[in-house]
Amino acid sequence: MDDPLQSSNTLKRLEEAEQLKLMGQHKEALEMLEQLLIEDPSNISALEEVADNELSMENFDRAKTAALQAIGLDNKSYTGYYILGFLHSQQNNWSEALAQLQKANALKPNNSEILRCLGWALFRNGQRTQGVVTLERSLNLDMDNPLTLCDLGVAYLQTKNFSKAKMLFTRTLDLDPGNSRAHKCVQAMEKLERSIRVQKKVKK
Repeated sequence: MDDPLQSSNTLKRLEEAEQLKLMGQHKEALEMLEQLLIEDPSNISALEEVADNELSMENFDRAKTAALQAIGLDNKSYTGYYILGFLHSQQNNWSEALAQLQKANALKPNNSEILRCLGWALFRNGQRTQGVVTLERSLNLDMDNPLTLCDLGVAYLQTKNFSKAKMLFTRTLDLDPGNSRAHKCVQAMEKLERSIRVQKKVKK
């Protein structure tokens, strides 16, 4: 039987590590989490947090190792599947990303970040309508997320729905004025619109 005091102490340290992660102090968070894993190598929450911190630091191999360990200990680790899906997305392995993100979504429905990554993977995997719908669901859950706004904007840009794309990029830049991806997309959209106008004039 678990010692309640020990469990309480572990929970407190996990919460402290979470706070460090949210403040961007990933190395400090990892030190705390690694100590927890020395004491209890089967601590799934600690492994998931290690994977998430390593992902934030772009230590992709280490993030993958920790995610696989978490799934090995608990095949219902939605965080583990999400991280694997995200890593496959980074490498443009869209079918594999989709498989992992669908597992994460089945285990943790209505999570805006999982839905964002799933929507983008669906879109890039050729399931464009489903991808847009999924990204819209993600945005409904987290209306002010620049990443989701930008992903959805790109999806609408690629499907030539310029008015929606423009609205989403404008909203992204309102929230995050220095967002380089949104600026590039606005420039690309303006160039595309000019090109379409020229083609229409030529046809006349």
